[in-house]
Amino acid sequence: MKPVVMITGVAGGIGYGTAQYFAYQGWSVIGLDRQEKVELEGIDRYFQTDVSDAKQVASVIEKIDKLDGLVNNAAIQICKPLVEMEVTEWDQIMAVNLRSAFLLAKATYPLLKVSQGSVVNVSSVHAIATSANIAAYATSKGGLAAFTRALAIEWAKDNIRVNAVLPGAVDTPMLQAGLSRGHLSGNNVEQLMNQLAAKTVIGRVGTTEEIAKGIFFLANRELSSFMTGQNLVIDGGATIRLSTE
Repeated sequence: MKPVVMITGVAGGIGYGTAQYFAYQGWSVIGLDRQEKVELEGIDRYFQTDVSDAKQVASVIEKIDKLDGLVNNAAIQICKPLVEMEVTEWDQIMAVNLRSAFLLAKATYPLLKVSQGSVVNVSSVHAIATSANIAAYATSKGGLAAFTRALAIEWAKDNIRVNAVLPGAVDTPMLQAGLSRGHLSGNNVEQLMNQLAAKTVIGRVGTTEEIAKGIFFLANRELSSFMTGQNLVIDGGATIRLSTE
C-alpha cells in the first residue's frame, strides 16, 4: 500500500512542487488549500479548506483513515512596515502560518501515531535572518521553527519525527509579490530577481523541486530516521555570508 502524505497550501508554489515530487516517489497525496477544487497533477484527494479553522480541519481529518506524513506548508505574506500593519492583518498571518500547523498536527496525531509517521513544517530563512517590512511573516516562521523543536520532544515517545525546512529565495508567486518591499532596488521583476540571486552564494534563486526534495528527505523514514527537531536551511548559502562582506 502506498504511503500517504497530506500537504497544506498545495495549490501553488512550494506546495504544488512538493505534491508532484511525492507523487513521483510513489506516495499518495492529499492536498488542502483555500482555493476552489482544481485539477492538479499528482494530487489524489483535494479538500478546499481554511487550515486556520479548527472545524474545517476536523471535518477533513474525519475523512482520512491513513496518514504517513504531514507537510504544513500553507502560508501568506503581507509586506508592509510594522506601524502600518493592521491588527487583523497580523492575526491573519499568525492564523494561516502558525495556528494551522498546530491544528493539523493535533488533528492528525492519532493517524501519525499508528503509522509512526513524520511532520515537516515549512518555515523560512526569515526565522533566523530577515529584512525590512516583513516582521509579521518572520515572526510566524520563527514560531514555526520553535514549534518544530517542541513538538519533536513531545512526540518522540510515539516514534513520530518532526522537522522543518527553511527555504530561502525560491521562484514562487509569493517571492515575486514581495520583491518590492524595499530590500532590493530595480525597475522590474527581472532586475529584482537577478539582484536577489546575486545575494546567494550559489548565485541563483532556488526551485520548488529543490525544496520538495528536502521535504521528502525529512518525511521519509528510511532517509532521515535519526533526525528530529531539526531546521534544515535550503537557501543557496544566503545566510552563511556576513552582511558586512
